[in-house]
Order: sequence, then C-alpha cells, then structure tokens
Amino acid sequence: MNARFLLALAVASATAAPTLAAQADTLRLEVGSKKVDGRVYQPHLARVRVRVGEGEGRQVAEWTNELTLGDSAGRPVMRWVTKGTRTQPSGDTIKWEIRQTYDAITLAPYGYDASSTAGGYTRLTLNGRRVQGTRRAPGASTDQPVDLTIDRPGFIASASDLVPLAAGLKEGAVMIAPVWGPAMTNSELRIFSVLGKVTVNVEGTDVEAWKVEERRHADRVLTATWYLTETSPYMVYGEVPLPNGQVQRMSEVALPMPKR
Repeated sequence: MNARFLLALAVASATAAPTLAAQADTLRLEVGSKKVDGRVYQPHLARVRVRVGEGEGRQVAEWTNELTLGDSAGRPVMRWVTKGTRTQPSGDTIKWEIRQTYDAITLAPYGYDASSTAGGYTRLTLNGRRVQGTRRAPGASTDQPVDLTIDRPGFIASASDLVPLAAGLKEGAVMIAPVWGPAMTNSELRIFSVLGKVTVNVEGTDVEAWKVEERRHADRVLTATWYLTETSPYMVYGEVPLPNGQVQRMSEVALPMPKR
C-alpha cells in the first residue's frame, strides 16, 4: 500500500485520456462487490520514499506501511498502519500516522484515524454511506463533529492502488470504481486501465510490474500511474502529477516484518 496520505492531498494535472478497452473487459465495481478479493494482500511491512523534481529529484517524504490481518465482530479485517515524515519547504519535519481498518475481502473501509505533529486529527468510522466521527484542525482547541451520508460507498481514495490487484490484473482490463476520502463530501468515480507488464527501476533494482493508469471518470484527468506486483510490497512504484506540473514519484520496497 502506498501514498495513502499524500495521494489524498494531491490534485492531478490534466492530460489526454487513453481510449478505453473493449466494453467486455470493463469491470464496474462497487464497495462490497464479489469481483473484489482483498485476500491477495498478505501481512507485510514496506518502506516508501517520495521524491519530487528533475532527475533523481529531492526526497520530500518517507513512510512505512504495515499490514496485519485480524477479526472484528466476526468479520475478517485488514489493519494498515502508516507512519511517516515529511519535510516542509521551511525545512521543518512533520511526523504523521494513519491507522485504517478495511474488510479483508471487499476492502470496504470501516475506520480511519489520522494525526500529525502539526496538530489536529481526524477520527472516523464508516458504515456503507454513513461517515461519523470527529476532526480537529491544526491550531484549533475544539473538535468538530463529522456526520455525513455520501452518495455511494467508496474505496479509500488514498489507497486506490489496492483496488486493481484485488479485482484481478490482465492486460487491457479496465475497472471503474468509486473512491472517497476524508476531505470529500461524496464519492468520485475512477477509471483504472491495465496497460500491461513493464520493467521499472525501483531504487536501483529492475522490477517487472503491471502498469496501471488511474483517471477521474468525469474528465479523464490522470490522477496516478501505478506499478503493481502480486507479492509484497504490491505497489513498487507510483507517479502522481502535481498542480505545478511536477511529478511526485514514490518507490516502495519490502522490509522484514517485526517479531511480536
């Protein structure tokens, strides 16, 4: 899992849309669809490094993603813990942590808890279209309640790269799925197009991965390009267009799971 925090904040720049694959290859997914099977994801730990700029660019953030599996009220769940740091333009470093709980099979989101040393936090529970909880803005002294009913359940936008692999990858496949994030008032449809297998360099190592483009359905704007594998760390490389024309590049490598 990658870019769970930064992708939710990134706003994509416009780019020409590709021709969609044949209708027979298009999967229309909803949260709870039997066409999605999150059991492809096994417990693992991985490190993500984020760079911006020409050439190698400058590293602006780093985080770890840890997935464990468990049970909640009889339901199998996956628990993601993301811990990271980001360097501000001023040179200051912000630390942050996000804890998320999804259905281990459908990827339906159940819980989202984010906080950072910049102050403020967001704590949400999700049940279908209903989103409830509290949030506090940085510098604020009181909580603000959250009680929102969105138009349709969505996969978490900052974890959108989980969807294609859970739905099954094959060259030419196209998937349309709703995504939602804590800053959104309703879900937004995304198009995932599987372009095929390519070789991508990940921190000095060539890795064979599936190349998947993610676009907004409404205007076909590119939001991300993912390079996915069937084993840990699953998303080995990603690119997110930024509003200023630069590209945010994310590389991910597997780490040993801690002993408990």
